[in-house]
Amino acid sequence: MDHVPSGVELRHLRGFLAVADELNFTHAAAVLRVGQPALTRTVRALEDALGTRLLERTTRRVALTEAGARLRDELAPLLSRLDGALRTAGSEPPLLRLGFTSLLPQACAELVHAFKAATGAGVRLVRRDEPLAGLLSGACDVAVVRGDVPSGAAVRTRVLLREPRVAVVARGAAELAGRRVVDWAELADVPLVVNTVTGTTSPDLWPPERRPRLACTADNLDEWLEAVAAGHGVGIAPEPVALRHTHPALRRVRLKNAPPVTVHLAVPTRDAHPLAERYLNQARQFSDASSG
Repeated sequence: MDHVPSGVELRHLRGFLAVADELNFTHAAAVLRVGQPALTRTVRALEDALGTRLLERTTRRVALTEAGARLRDELAPLLSRLDGALRTAGSEPPLLRLGFTSLLPQACAELVHAFKAATGAGVRLVRRDEPLAGLLSGACDVAVVRGDVPSGAAVRTRVLLREPRVAVVARGAAELAGRRVVDWAELADVPLVVNTVTGTTSPDLWPPERRPRLACTADNLDEWLEAVAAGHGVGIAPEPVALRHTHPALRRVRLKNAPPVTVHLAVPTRDAHPLAERYLNQARQFSDASSG
């Protein structure tokens, strides 16, 4: 047979195999826990799809035809292997991959713990210096995304939290020299170093009539840190990221009136992991509890 006839479903095969084993529709229906009329229709649907008679039925007995016997002999080991494969797959604890870029927010530790307790699933942390932490390339199942989600991305999101921004400057640099606090609007007068892949700050955050000059760009966090340390310009980052990724040639400056960085959870709009929605729901409960 070069192809599976259209209309043949797994339930048809299981129904036929049960009758072939019992040679009795009543007993086979009891094994499958279905009604006898429904089982009769199932077997007839399989015969119609195959275009051949599989069973000889009389008022007193059920017997396999030659085609039925051949199908039973070939089908029985296949379904046994399929059932074994499904049992094996179901016996392994499910695993959800949580993607992030420069730093996983501290809040995610509590969220992951609650999710694992509620589902029994494992969580693997995956770092990717890519937009959406590699979500659309299949590197992770749920992504932690700081800042704006790329326009047109085929994802669904939920806000997890918001983080303050800080400025990062080279020690001894002329810009903001000696300052501990600076107003957001003042940064329009200094050159800016931007991480264009996973960064959260660009000149577009300032009004069109007064924006900082773009000094240079970087493709990842390490390049961004070195560009700021080299004195090319000022960097702006979420405070937790700046606190974690230190550099001996850099110092942090607090910002007033800076817009916060929104942290989202994102999942694909199609073919999402079966547990991705559970993770988003867990995040909603976490956010509700935190705000309360």
